[in-house]
Amino acid sequence: MSANPQWDVSKALAVARLFYLLCGARDACVAPFLTLYLRQLGLAAPWVGVLMGTKHLIASTWAPVCSFLAKNYQKRQLLLTGSLLGSAVAGLLLTLVSPLDKDMVYHYCNSNKSLAVTGVALQMMLPVSTAPNHSARVTSFTRFKQELSSGFPVRLKGDSWNSVFETTGPALPLLHVDSELETPSIKGNLSLAEKTGAQDNSLALSLEGEHWIFLLSMMVVLFWELLSAPLGPATADSLYEYLDFVDATDCYRRLWVWRLLGASIAVSTVPVLVGQLDCFLTEDTPRAVVYFYVYTLLSILALPISFAIPIPNSKRREPSHKAIKTLSLIGSDCFLVLLAVTVFLTGAAVANVENFLFWQMQDKGSSDLSMGLSVTLSLMGEILLHPFKAKMLKNLSSLGTLGLGLGCLSGQLLYYALLWNWWAIFPAQVFGAISNGALWWAVDALVEDLVIPGTERSLSVMLRGLFYGNGASLGSFVGGFVVLHYSLAVLYKTYCVVLSLWLVLFMAIQSKLPQQRKINYSKILAMDTADGSDSEEGAERDWLIKAMRDEYLTGRAENKY
Repeated sequence: MSANPQWDVSKALAVARLFYLLCGARDACVAPFLTLYLRQLGLAAPWVGVLMGTKHLIASTWAPVCSFLAKNYQKRQLLLTGSLLGSAVAGLLLTLVSPLDKDMVYHYCNSNKSLAVTGVALQMMLPVSTAPNHSARVTSFTRFKQELSSGFPVRLKGDSWNSVFETTGPALPLLHVDSELETPSIKGNLSLAEKTGAQDNSLALSLEGEHWIFLLSMMVVLFWELLSAPLGPATADSLYEYLDFVDATDCYRRLWVWRLLGASIAVSTVPVLVGQLDCFLTEDTPRAVVYFYVYTLLSILALPISFAIPIPNSKRREPSHKAIKTLSLIGSDCFLVLLAVTVFLTGAAVANVENFLFWQMQDKGSSDLSMGLSVTLSLMGEILLHPFKAKMLKNLSSLGTLGLGLGCLSGQLLYYALLWNWWAIFPAQVFGAISNGALWWAVDALVEDLVIPGTERSLSVMLRGLFYGNGASLGSFVGGFVVLHYSLAVLYKTYCVVLSLWLVLFMAIQSKLPQQRKINYSKILAMDTADGSDSEEGAERDWLIKAMRDEYLTGRAENKY
């Protein structure tokens, strides 16, 4: 790469900040509310878990491959443009999928009103007679009413596996009972086998409709994620290489603040607009599609800014085995293996919080605005905590900060499992700055201390992408079925116990490992340049002598014990 005198670092940073602001806002318009929308379409928890797990799997595997190919073939600008345009269109495709049951949409749109209407409807449609043949129908309606009020399936003993996903298909059984009330003479002539067959047919049609919605949603989510996932890695690689060439990587490390700022603004403002609308914009279009419309609008606004992002033209191709070397580096260091497992488990736990926490809040009467404010509180806490990052890592050490982050995440999960009202979520969200922000700061600091300078970014990207993403994918796949067969509280308590046990095991194992702290000479040189001068005492202030002395003393201490 040759130097270009026309490069303007200040302009590049301004463009990057604006782009990250818009991208953070557009992602926050959809990502937190996507599982709520899938729930309104009529999908049960296992289907939602499979969809979100597939989404995380594509993001962790497909995005790095696209970024690698775009860099080697110098097609980054084309990738950025195609990703923004394609994701803007693909996001709208999901709005074309009609909900399985409008009553369910009304219920989630206005739970109190929906429950009142549903109760009246059930009283009008249930037969007054107490004939023995009606007991099974009363039981089925009681079950449906429990599902409608809780949002999670209530399984009875003897249910077949085909009824596992029968959580949002009550329309056909209701029509069946209504027709029986209108034709009582025919009802008396129906045999038990005919009645059972009619009920089985209605349930089969309902289950078939849910399967059809799942397949449509899966195709849209696959197409959408294939287009949108490469945007983040391609942008990050371009900006990092540009700023690294002009020795401004410290500025790159502060760009994440703008993404969080955009996300915190969008996630709490778009629900205000959605809350002012009717439950349905058209006959078959719920108001939640506004999230996707705003997502598309912000994608279009970010498109012209993407052309101003500095993209260095590197003639040197990146070796294709770089990822394999990074994996071998992790496998050769026991502490890095422990760190990778920690990141994997964290991804699995956080993914289930992102997938189902809003379901829990919705069942307890929360609005979309309250959910958005809870996310904003966590994001703003992380931004406000960032100025204390260096002091926290220094006073607690990187390992102490990592333990604090895992402990806070475990405490949050236990708190979510015991959540008694939707407004009780806000105190727990304050600790999101530690369970997310401080945890990743500790991971990055440990990586910088352990690896050779120049390889820390590839290792950090591997941990965030492959291990965290695959953990989120597996956690989503498993979490949906745990919610179905047990409950959301059981899921959160399980992850709380797993993370707590892993924290104890992690600290016990790492204390037995040899402390092989590598000297990061570039970091020491930067520190010396900031506070050193020629007038200071020579040998005592020399950075190389200090580094060698510290390493010697550390080696003596290890040999002593």
